[in-house]
Amino acid sequence: MRKTANKTAQQLDQLLARIALDHLFIETLETRNSDRLDFHDVSVWAVQSALMAAYQAGLAAGQSTSAKTADQVNQQQAA
Repeated sequence: MRKTANKTAQQLDQLLARIALDHLFIETLETRNSDRLDFHDVSVWAVQSALMAAYQAGLAAGQSTSAKTADQVNQQQAA
């Protein structure tokens, strides 16, 4: 179970890093202890785009989880 949680956390970190790069042009989400590197000026439309991407990813994850749960229930009922 712990291995799955670590994998899921790593996947989430990768997804957030991809959204930050694609929508906000932020190269890394790691703290670099430098104001110049850790603070960014971004447009409101870029923030909106990033939030929409995160929302869509959450919807997709929720639908995927629901589909897996439904499949498991159907398999249990069939057995």
